[in-house]
Amino acid sequence: MKYRILSDEELQHLEGDLKAFLIINGIHGEEWEKLNREEPQMALELVELFSDQVLQTVYEKVKFLEHRTADSCIVFHFQENEQELIAIQKKSDSALDLSTVDGIHEALTKTPKNLSFFTSKKSYTDSREMEIHQLLEQGAVLSDAAFWNSLKEIL
Repeated sequence: MKYRILSDEELQHLEGDLKAFLIINGIHGEEWEKLNREEPQMALELVELFSDQVLQTVYEKVKFLEHRTADSCIVFHFQENEQELIAIQKKSDSALDLSTVDGIHEALTKTPKNLSFFTSKKSYTDSREMEIHQLLEQGAVLSDAAFWNSLKEIL
């Protein structure tokens, strides 16, 4: 397994896609039920394969992630061959909270002098999609171009 198995809730939302995946692989409704009963390990392997395909497709579309804590906000921009990041760090004597959108907005608009900024670029050490997966597993969330571009303007 390359990434992770989708949760039951995720699989429920993708039920139609899973059925199509099974049909493409020559398994229809009754056969799937029989496989689940008689060969649960093989059924699990098919769900793992489906999960990897779904996550691969999703990760290929990801362009921006962010990871926030009370002390910092890091925004990642995933390009084809490298990732770029912008980090916002509160200065040690500041009571700012960068873990929320409102806190970040307030810090950027009202007290930018209490922030330090850092930018970096790096080539992927693993596949682009695996690096996205690892950041998501560490608590990063989807972000967007508007936030990235506003931070670029500030810099």
